[in-house]
Amino acid sequence: MDFKQLKSDSPYCINKNLGSALHIPPGHMTQANADGLPVVELTQKQKYDFDRKGWLLVPGILHDDELTEMREFCMRLRDEPETVLEHERCGLGGPLQRLADHPVVVGFLNEFLAYPALTSLECYGFRLETSQVVHRSVNGDRGTFSPHNGSGLYRFSGDSHIYRMFPGKAWSGLTRVIWELNPVKKGRGGTMVVSGSHKSAFPAPNSARDPSSPLWDTYSCPAGSVILFTESITHSAGEWADETGDRIAVFNLYNTVTTRWHHWSPEAKLLDSMPPKRQTLFRGTFTDSNVVGGDYNGMTSPYMP
Repeated sequence: MDFKQLKSDSPYCINKNLGSALHIPPGHMTQANADGLPVVELTQKQKYDFDRKGWLLVPGILHDDELTEMREFCMRLRDEPETVLEHERCGLGGPLQRLADHPVVVGFLNEFLAYPALTSLECYGFRLETSQVVHRSVNGDRGTFSPHNGSGLYRFSGDSHIYRMFPGKAWSGLTRVIWELNPVKKGRGGTMVVSGSHKSAFPAPNSARDPSSPLWDTYSCPAGSVILFTESITHSAGEWADETGDRIAVFNLYNTVTTRWHHWSPEAKLLDSMPPKRQTLFRGTFTDSNVVGGDYNGMTSPYMP
């Protein structure tokens, strides 16, 4: 069945000067990641679902050979850290570094987080705040239910845990990306969220403090899936209860280039080992001309070139 195309789906974004519209030329946003892989753009449905719910699951992205290599590294990091170079003992170590700017992640962040004036074909318009490996086991650290955040439409901008939207465009200030390296069964310990709470105007009811409440959503997914959510949504760890296997996950946290929530940074040796474009995930936290290979003044000027 053929559907009619909407007349216009372009938002009117206010630019820096004189109330002019922000014009984003075709192909301006980063088209490939640091490994030269083409960025995977979101579908219209994925954009709609993320804005509606505050989270998005993209299942089964990583291949078996990637998963084997990454799980092996994570187990060494937990059980034999002395076998891992000291500067790589984090969520960016070894093969995990490739997850930081995976094409699916870049495509998502180009839409919901990047600032176009600080984006170019050589430079990301967002930054990476923290990266860590998380292990959960029924015989070890199971995780603790601890609901937090919500109401991102009404936070002060310096809070970082904010969500902004108007017709045709939405922006997720602080954004969590979780890579599940093992399968996750629904209700057995995956991350929990209260869908839509990133836009909530009222305090959460007492039932939100009960992990069995129908307010809470979670997911099942195969190994190699990625979950992306705005940190302004109400969410919590789920207590791991799957006796058939452990949870091995990489938690990455992103923010706009101009704002910082955490003080963490990768060690200098690790940063120096990265391709130049990946290094732009960790450049200074400021706005003026903070772009590589781009024209900041041209993007923020109200006048046509």
